[in-house]
Amino acid sequence: MIRSESTAGRARLDLLDPLEVSRLGGLELVTQGVVEGFLAGLHRSPRRGFSVEFAEHRMYQPGDELRYVDWKILGRNDRLYVKQYEEETNLRAMVVCDASRSMAWTGNPDTTLPKLAYAQRLIAALSLVLLRQRDATGLIVFDDEVRSVTPPRSRPSHWPELLRTLGSMTPGQGTAAEPALRRVVSQLRRRGLVVFVSDLLLDRDLALTVLRFLRHRGHQVLVLHVMDPAEVTLHGPAEARFEDPETHASVMLRPRDWAGAYARTVEDAVAGWRLACRRNGIGYHRITTDTPYGHVLRAALAPPRRERVR
Repeated sequence: MIRSESTAGRARLDLLDPLEVSRLGGLELVTQGVVEGFLAGLHRSPRRGFSVEFAEHRMYQPGDELRYVDWKILGRNDRLYVKQYEEETNLRAMVVCDASRSMAWTGNPDTTLPKLAYAQRLIAALSLVLLRQRDATGLIVFDDEVRSVTPPRSRPSHWPELLRTLGSMTPGQGTAAEPALRRVVSQLRRRGLVVFVSDLLLDRDLALTVLRFLRHRGHQVLVLHVMDPAEVTLHGPAEARFEDPETHASVMLRPRDWAGAYARTVEDAVAGWRLACRRNGIGYHRITTDTPYGHVLRAALAPPRRERVR
């Protein structure tokens, strides 16, 4: 890849430590820098339009646009066929963000962003990429109820509105993902993209029921599982009190004695989400809040892989 002089000497914000990036300015400035670095680092632009998928060929009819003619078939068979697509309009995307109390947690404020702050910047960057592709993008924020609904729009002036909503987000109380996900149905009348951003500390069965329903309706569904690095492994002093930020239930234990069981529990929970999503054609990515945004954007915007699950 050949880099221009304007980008060759600059550090790519999308590949820097998220906490360091957050110190460079406000949400708008940080996000623009992340996206510029992400787009400059691509060999080619991410594939536009998740809903623009080839469906089948049909015979050419007078009036069909010549850009859809399959010239390879014409060369082989001397017959005119055109390509048909499932959707020939721009993508409509809805991002659903968990703003519950647990999302405000960080294991180390000096080195790691809280999960909600990380999600704010990630969603802002993802939304800007989609809007630059002229894809309509909306946002639903929820905790124990739906807090705000921003309908999908594709105009450039829509991004500041999304930023205002993201910037005003504050951690709520409990988590009720099902009502928020059901609101997507009324916002996306035709097939589109649903991105669910959460730490997934919620009722998995209820959430999966709605995610499966959205997939059944033809939507491309992507789950971004946000975790703090300190949630992956159990560390602490010889004895410590651990408290649930939403229910305030607490327990005293020795981290060293429980580290193995805790790691297996986390691994089983992540594997359960990954398997359930894969079986239902839902994209799943586990993200820790020390992951550079560029890596996450690549995963989120990559074409979906078709896998056979036994």
